[in-house]
Amino acid sequence: MLDRLRPATGPRRAGPGRPGFVTPSGAEGRVERLRALVAPRVTAVRTGAAAAVSVVSPFGRAVLLGVVAAWWAGLVLSWVELLAVATVATVVTLAAIAFVRGTFRYTVNLDLGQRRVTVGDRAVGTLEVSNQSQRPLLPAVMELPVGAGLATFPVPRLRTGATHEEIFTIPTHRRSVIPVGPVRSVRADPLGLLRRQVVWTEPEELYVHPRTKNLTGSSTGFLRDLEGRVTQDISNSDVSFHALRDYVPGDDRRHIHWKTTARTGQLMVRQFEETRRSHLAVVLSTRAEDYGHPDEFELAVSSCGSLGLQAIKEDRGLTVLVNDGSLRGDNRVRLLDDLARIEARPLRTNLIDLARVAAASVTDASVVALVVGSVVSPTELRAASARLPQDVRVMAIQCIPGAKVSRHRIAELVVLTIGELGDLPLALRRLDD
Repeated sequence: MLDRLRPATGPRRAGPGRPGFVTPSGAEGRVERLRALVAPRVTAVRTGAAAAVSVVSPFGRAVLLGVVAAWWAGLVLSWVELLAVATVATVVTLAAIAFVRGTFRYTVNLDLGQRRVTVGDRAVGTLEVSNQSQRPLLPAVMELPVGAGLATFPVPRLRTGATHEEIFTIPTHRRSVIPVGPVRSVRADPLGLLRRQVVWTEPEELYVHPRTKNLTGSSTGFLRDLEGRVTQDISNSDVSFHALRDYVPGDDRRHIHWKTTARTGQLMVRQFEETRRSHLAVVLSTRAEDYGHPDEFELAVSSCGSLGLQAIKEDRGLTVLVNDGSLRGDNRVRLLDDLARIEARPLRTNLIDLARVAAASVTDASVVALVVGSVVSPTELRAASARLPQDVRVMAIQCIPGAKVSRHRIAELVVLTIGELGDLPLALRRLDD
């Protein structure tokens, strides 16, 4: 009987815990529980403090420090005048808070109309601000970064459901990719102590494409080279007939020349010269040292774009190489987008290095066009041409604004000089003179 009443002395088993929850024990457990309780509150306080600090302008921070210092010095030194200054500054600060407080409940729509324009074209955008809240909204200012500039639009007091629209123009006098936005609303006090802003849209890009020239019907020699070149490589099937040879097992019977076979009494098959598929490689130097003036580079970019668009229009193969890599030549829009983005800058790689890359990477090219500025010497042009395969037609287009159209040779290289984009069709017609 006593044995049955004696308490068990073995180890006790802990009761079942909550699924997915480990119950800490001892001092370590108390620390973990305290951390779990405090962490969300600390995060909330930190976020709120960061938001509050971001509203205060640099001038506002200086004023707040001055207010604190004035109150402290006035109370410690019993300086009545300083206390009066501190009181006035405190009232001004509270008034500034009243200017920026409140909620923004705008619906903002940014419409660029056209995201791609040509240099000099009119680019117009629309900014539409609506009040979708249940109460009127106080006046505010909308800021719109455009490139390196900043456009500001005052928004009046908006009643519920009211809409305010602003139309703006973006300058397109030079080729570039212009970032537009994001649109942000701004409220600030008259003294500039506090500035509160809210971002409403994502940034967008406006592509300002280079000017190009239509080369259809004005570049006969150039297009003839793009039709494809007969090489010295022998092929069993192509369009350029070369000779007849004896039949060997495995030859395509469709190429048997039956008349010769009947005359000689032995099977004879046609043999062809391989025709290279038409492919244009445009090598555009983006090395700033190759150009004497920024206008030269812009003319070179426009010439490159004109050649590329003509090749795409004629459904030819196209590769555009620059010092930093290659541009997308499979589509006219993508090519112009890439041309809008490139810039001339100081580089170590010169035209000769770029020609070496072209020879290695564009092995199927039938024509290579070197597009350069006035600073590139004849020696450099000849050396760059020598780096390219001998069975490829190579020409150079030297862009010198104001120069007359001319054509001259450097060994086997034909150099065309143009002074403006309109000269390019005429220069290409003189390619085979």
